[in-house]
Amino acid sequence: MADIGIAAKSEEDFSKVRNKALVNSLQHFLSPEETKLISLNDIKEMLHPDNEVYVGMKTVPVEKIIGSEGRYNDFDNLFFPKHSHLKNRWLNIDKAYMRGVILPAVTLYEIGGVYFVRDGNHRVSVAKARGVEFIDAEVTSLRTEIRLTPGKSMDTIIKQIIAYEKRNFYAMTNYGDITGDWSLDFTTPGQYDVIYNHILTHKYYINLNQVEEISMTDAILSWRNMVYMPVIDTIVSHKIMKKFKRRTLSDLYVWLIKYWDELKKGLGEDIPLDNVLEGFEKTYSETIGAKIKNNLKKVWLKRLGFKKN
Repeated sequence: MADIGIAAKSEEDFSKVRNKALVNSLQHFLSPEETKLISLNDIKEMLHPDNEVYVGMKTVPVEKIIGSEGRYNDFDNLFFPKHSHLKNRWLNIDKAYMRGVILPAVTLYEIGGVYFVRDGNHRVSVAKARGVEFIDAEVTSLRTEIRLTPGKSMDTIIKQIIAYEKRNFYAMTNYGDITGDWSLDFTTPGQYDVIYNHILTHKYYINLNQVEEISMTDAILSWRNMVYMPVIDTIVSHKIMKKFKRRTLSDLYVWLIKYWDELKKGLGEDIPLDNVLEGFEKTYSETIGAKIKNNLKKVWLKRLGFKKN
């Protein structure tokens, strides 16, 4: 193909991916966070990898590259370019593909079986747009026990992490068999560690008045019956879950206890749970209408050129 034809075809390719990015954005108008490219740092904060190991050169399936270390604001969750200033670099790489030029390997981080771009975001974007199945990469692995499958949004990855945390918690504590309760479910990672610490704290205070230390089994039962369920019953009786429709009862328990503790520290006195719940509901509940209005406001402010400070 002549250079003029390659240039024209490359312009056409870029227009197509920019249009796809626009369509992707419009399809997720009320949930724009679903179109954000996943940030490696966000994943690291949730998984806390033990260390990093240099793997070296390998061929990586392009579909397993799901995010970026530093350019996650420049591309959407499908790796389509979001901004026109990315055009020249994107065009040059696209033209190199058409000419059969061998491009340098991209540099990737691997964590949990999926990959994040350290260097080569434009090359990955072009490869995905062209349907390339594999790409040469220099890989560094961030060690973690969890195994992830590729997801197109942070939400799909978060669900996998939460499922992994739940399996670990139930296996480590035998909570389900002890209590008959398998309904400790959360919508954010890290909450099973919070529950485990609540149980250990409860066990500690019980043992202060015991000659013989109680077992973990007894501590779990006591915590559930004396701490967890009374809070859950109060949440249910106040019917506030209708204001938190995307959350779980266990979510509300953790958030309410944290809010209660902060009030105690600030006021220096104990406060009845009913009063705490009323204040929590007024402070943190958000209606669906308010969420839609807030998203619309963000979109239009961006279109008008206003940026968040």
